Amino acid sequence: MILGLDVSTSITGASVLDANGGMVFCEAWDMRNKNHFPDLYNKASFIKGRLLDLSIHFRIEHIYIEQSLQAFRPGLSSAKTLLTLAKFNGIVSYICHSDMGIIPEYVGASSARKLCGIKVPRGEKAKEVVLKNILDNTPDFSIQYTKHGNPKPGSYDRADSLVVARAGYKLWKEKNSKS
Repeated sequence: MILGLDVSTSITGASVLDANGGMVFCEAWDMRNKNHFPDLYNKASFIKGRLLDLSIHFRIEHIYIEQSLQAFRPGLSSAKTLLTLAKFNGIVSYICHSDMGIIPEYVGASSARKLCGIKVPRGEKAKEVVLKNILDNTPDFSIQYTKHGNPKPGSYDRADSLVVARAGYKLWKEKNSKS
């Protein structure tokens, strides 16, 4: 089975695909509550527990993680935010290796979307395009909406993790067809 992760310090998305590429698990792990998760260490412990729980319920063989942003882009994230995300991505990667015995592989967000055939038109928000694509093409994927009609928190993270998992599945299949 393949685990796809969209790692973030606020909400982390996790999806598991079976050997045929079918979705068997898709969740968002919310860590926005500052009282429960005051620092990266508490967040890492929480993610570790969730990952170990997944490894009990599913025979995870491959892990794909969305690569953290490599460059500063004005107006989106500060340098401090990028560094914190990269640090947390590294912590989660270490947990995957040390506690699950799997060295994760990384896939960039745009590469993952491309592998899944998702094109983001100029001027549109990638997360919204991805979510719409997943909702339109994955019958067993559903979300809830706020009273204002917006996707509830975690919806985008779940969709992104599913795209990462599907891209990972395609990369894994491609690698195995060459062997």
